[in-house]
Amino acid sequence: MLAMVGIAFLMVVLYALVNPPTTYFMWSEGRRLDSVKQEWVSYEDIPSHVVRSVVAAEDANFCQHWGFDMRAIRAALAEGSRRGASTISQQTVKNAYLWHGRSWLRKAMEAMLTPMVEAVWSKQRILEVYLNIAEFGEGVFGVEAAAQHYFRVGAKDLTTVQAARLAAVLPSPKTRSASNPSSSTRRRAAAIMDGAATIRADGRSACFDG
Repeated sequence: MLAMVGIAFLMVVLYALVNPPTTYFMWSEGRRLDSVKQEWVSYEDIPSHVVRSVVAAEDANFCQHWGFDMRAIRAALAEGSRRGASTISQQTVKNAYLWHGRSWLRKAMEAMLTPMVEAVWSKQRILEVYLNIAEFGEGVFGVEAAAQHYFRVGAKDLTTVQAARLAAVLPSPKTRSASNPSSSTRRRAAAIMDGAATIRADGRSACFDG
């Protein structure tokens, strides 16, 4: 057990310094689709409104927790739903180190790695990794590839509306389109724009808004 914890900690330290070259999910999707699109972009080259949109959509209290949003977890349990309880930190750990699925082993490993990542990485580093490896469409990983795929621009040139639409596809990237959004995706994007403005105004984006 101590050896496992030690190896896990070394992996966390490694990705604090080195960008993940790939992930298990990208590798498996690459085998299924023959190839995937992904291009790393540094945090400094991702506009603040893009970052705020993703945080507002996926984890509005990102700056206020240590990896687990206990308020969201209690609310999800009370509603009998698991939707909305997973933080960006947990999703980053799952995407970077683990595999998709709901097995108890994966959840246990996620629970062990998430506090380590929060302790070793900065909040900006968590967002940088997340935004570069999250799935935005079938075979499309990371915000740079997503910006090019949907809007034919780089991430640095995304408008606030485009950023909100990219964030709106994250819960279901294989069934939603940022460039040809359904009415429900448009409504979600509009809500995300409001949420991004709210977390900026009330200070909940302070830990990553340079």
